[in-house]
Amino acid sequence: MGTDTGPATTERDRPVVAVLCAEHRPPGMDEVEAVADVRYATAETLPTTVRGADVLLVWDFLSTAVADAWPEAGSLRWAHVASAGVDRLLFPGLVTSDVVVTNSRGVFDRPMAEYVLGLVLAFAKDLPTTLALQGRREWRHRETERVDGREVLLVGTGPIGRAIADMLRAVGMRVVAVGRTAREHDPGLGRVHPSCDLPGLLPSADFVVVAAPLTDGTRGLFDAGAFGHMKPTARFVNVGRGPIVVEDDLVAALRDGQIAGAALDVFAEEPLGPDHPLWAAPNLVVSPHMSGDAVGWLDALTALFCDNFRRWRSGSPLLNVVDKELGYVARA
Repeated sequence: MGTDTGPATTERDRPVVAVLCAEHRPPGMDEVEAVADVRYATAETLPTTVRGADVLLVWDFLSTAVADAWPEAGSLRWAHVASAGVDRLLFPGLVTSDVVVTNSRGVFDRPMAEYVLGLVLAFAKDLPTTLALQGRREWRHRETERVDGREVLLVGTGPIGRAIADMLRAVGMRVVAVGRTAREHDPGLGRVHPSCDLPGLLPSADFVVVAAPLTDGTRGLFDAGAFGHMKPTARFVNVGRGPIVVEDDLVAALRDGQIAGAALDVFAEEPLGPDHPLWAAPNLVVSPHMSGDAVGWLDALTALFCDNFRRWRSGSPLLNVVDKELGYVARA
């Protein structure tokens, strides 16, 4: 999707680009630095740095500093986030403003699909137990499961969800998709069920995979009621956003044997605190928000921003324009 932000010329010869970083700056910014005044900021210095800026690159996509700095961002015209999810940017001031928001849709699709396939295979082939037994030098023969013919309930029909569907179908799994709206003949997914059908679809799923954005409709979607609808042999995987899951309810479901296992790559609060109950939950795989971070991902993120920056400077339509009311890119 693209949108025309209008001519990118300002009274200055060089536009001002503010970049919100964490520990490291984005690589490969030479092209932008050659034609713009690029200001690098931390969360603490962003209010000063964003003052007078035309463009904001949110490289530290986990930060909530943009909302705090918003009163100083009156000159901002475009904000780009180095992630697929934009929930931390969609505070009321930005949503109701004229600032265009773009995301990094497309960078993470295939790596995340591969990661989900790895988790599915790890569960089916009982790799966690194999590694634990190896650590104890204990030889214990076991049978494992096949994934061919098993049913996956996929929640989220964006590009990441579609890549996951393609990957899981390639190993013979049956994918049932759930999206915001129903579609009978979706290219690539077939029938898409509306989210209101979720309770009726959960009981037959062998794996439930969440790749949805965080919106008002998905926040807390997987709670005690949802886990109660799943069969005791089912596994749950979340690579979407942490707050989609009520984490205490997931811990209880694992502890009580309501489901057989789970894997979380995203959490309500990140990083996950060392005393958090999730660390001790049985049959749970915890990974530190890394499912899409394959070698070369930082360069790919910068390349996408540079492409969009060229478009912005020329007044051409931008890629990956987010519908700020919906919370995601609504059309390809």
